Amino acid sequence: MAAAAPQAANLVVEGLTKSFGGTKVVDDVTLTVNYGEIHGLLGHNGSGKSTLIKMLSGVYAPDGGRVTLGGRELPLPLPAGEFSRYGIAVVHQALGLVPALSVTENLLARRLVRQANPMIHWRRAHGEARKVLQESGLDIDPRLPVSELMPVERALVAIVRAFMEIAETAGGSGGLLILDEPTPFLSRVDVERLFTLVRRLAAQGTSVIFVSHDVDEVKELTTRATVLRNGRIAASLVTAEAGKADFIAAIVGRHLPAERLKAAKRSGKTMIRVSGLSAPDLEPLDISVASGEVLGLSGLVGSGYDRVLYYLYGAEPATGGTLSIQDQPAPIADMSPARAIDSGMVLVPADRQGAAIAEGLTVAENVTLPALGRTLPSLFVRASEVMRQAASLVQDFDVRPQDPTRLIRELSGGNQQKVVLAKWLQTKPRVILLDEPTQGVDVGARHQVYGFIHEAAARGAAVICASSDHEQLEMICDRVLVFSHGRVVATLTGSDVNKSTITERCLDSFGGTLAGAPVVLEENPQ
Repeated sequence: MAAAAPQAANLVVEGLTKSFGGTKVVDDVTLTVNYGEIHGLLGHNGSGKSTLIKMLSGVYAPDGGRVTLGGRELPLPLPAGEFSRYGIAVVHQALGLVPALSVTENLLARRLVRQANPMIHWRRAHGEARKVLQESGLDIDPRLPVSELMPVERALVAIVRAFMEIAETAGGSGGLLILDEPTPFLSRVDVERLFTLVRRLAAQGTSVIFVSHDVDEVKELTTRATVLRNGRIAASLVTAEAGKADFIAAIVGRHLPAERLKAAKRSGKTMIRVSGLSAPDLEPLDISVASGEVLGLSGLVGSGYDRVLYYLYGAEPATGGTLSIQDQPAPIADMSPARAIDSGMVLVPADRQGAAIAEGLTVAENVTLPALGRTLPSLFVRASEVMRQAASLVQDFDVRPQDPTRLIRELSGGNQQKVVLAKWLQTKPRVILLDEPTQGVDVGARHQVYGFIHEAAARGAAVICASSDHEQLEMICDRVLVFSHGRVVATLTGSDVNKSTITERCLDSFGGTLAGAPVVLEENPQ
């Protein structure tokens, strides 16, 4: 596709408004995105981002406003499922690929099912898919099932498919691609690969809206950004001219402290001691964490740091080792989640939807599950007791909306995470295992999560946090262990617990040969 004039407006949104139950969730939003521009869209959970995207893609009907794309006013509401006819494509976090089908089938599905000839010439189809991938700079075998691709390759295939759909309808240039938080589950190196592809394809003239909670990623990828707060535009920023603090202040409505949280007062007494933990992907590991201490685990993808928590919790089988909580030893190979909970250890997993919440239950039912048989009876539970306890937790952990009867799947990611933390921290655990605790959480809720972790440590809990977010580790950790190939290669303490040093040690663990390392180490201007 030939690139259009870079400064010409392609997408024009004017006065878009949407209310639910008398509450305006999008209020008079006006913005423009130029041809070939990558435009950031940020805001805290519940700010109106998702509703705006759903109006642009035909899921919701706006109450007012108009949208123009490529000089043509779009009919509002867009017919359900027909947004692609107008040159719009959306790549959600779930990607929308069929894992059992090949890359070719996923890329060319629309064309294959619409062709008049029911017989498919697979060699020709694979050749066409390979050509499209190569033109996008990707070396992916189109014959492979999507299930065999790495997470980043799946995301890249989804983006290429979206651009193909736009090219079919938008013609020579233009169209709109919406990337709805495509990076939370990707490593830093994989994020770079994704960004390279997006820049390459946007240069052909398509407008891109990049929705993200990660301010650093928005600053790196976009030209301009719009920040929503409480349904209205809080700021329109030129990313090269705005500092990270400007973005955060616009998102939350105030400046947040950038300094590390003060370390909790430690008793000096070891709360948890791990001796000789071993697993197929882990060399024998010895660690100890004191009461009130927050220990961070990090490394590159495949280094093994993120599996340690699941071995300790008994969620994945370990081959050996001993775990002692307050000098009460137990073989790690015999550990199970039930035994872990009984011993005072809880786990907040990274896979919130798949492993941390029951999407079909209410907030009250989710948050009170660990209380059954403890502070609530296990049989003949009164609904009034459940609601009373749930309402108290919802208020204490600032879950929004403060309605325990809401289905948890209706909450934003940040508020779902607050429910998960409330569910487990109410048990006053002695050991807290956290896997990517702020993944997909907006910057305001992120600082609240930090506060909950700090309060738990101040009460005497030992906290082990596995994370690829090095800024997060700097904010909350007393020590950080860096892993490579299943073993600890660096222990960081004191002033070395900072984002730059953690990142550098993670890269050094691979001998400094990692492609793209200079980009990763480059500090964003403040």
